[in-house]
Amino acid sequence: MMKVLFIAGFGPIASDVNASRQLYEDVLGLTFKVEDGEYRHTEELDGARAFAVWPLAQAAESCFGSSRWPADVVTPQAWLEFDVVDVEAATRELEGRGYKLLVRNRTEPWGQVVTRLVSPEGLLVGVTMTPWMREKP
Repeated sequence: MMKVLFIAGFGPIASDVNASRQLYEDVLGLTFKVEDGEYRHTEELDGARAFAVWPLAQAAESCFGSSRWPADVVTPQAWLEFDVVDVEAATRELEGRGYKLLVRNRTEPWGQVVTRLVSPEGLLVGVTMTPWMREKP
């Protein structure tokens, strides 16, 4: 059985980034760093090591290499990542249990290793190895 170390990040996947910005920034008062493509994130909230509003087009690019989410895959409303001890072993376990994986042991341009699937609830779930979150200060 895999061993989850912590929740690496969580946040909604936004079809309408401006509506999400209004809720999270204007209503709830959260402060985000804004990266290319309107990706908003903060590592300042307790409970998860990151919270980010991830545009659907960017999630699709990460999973499918295209900015369009495929019509035959449930469109996720949020993402959730669990950092695990061994991404490759976790990937094998997920496959062995019959989960349809969208990405297997992919190294993202920012250095995170991830395997992703859509959960039964419609969340884009990743098992990950996030190097900078493991570094001791």
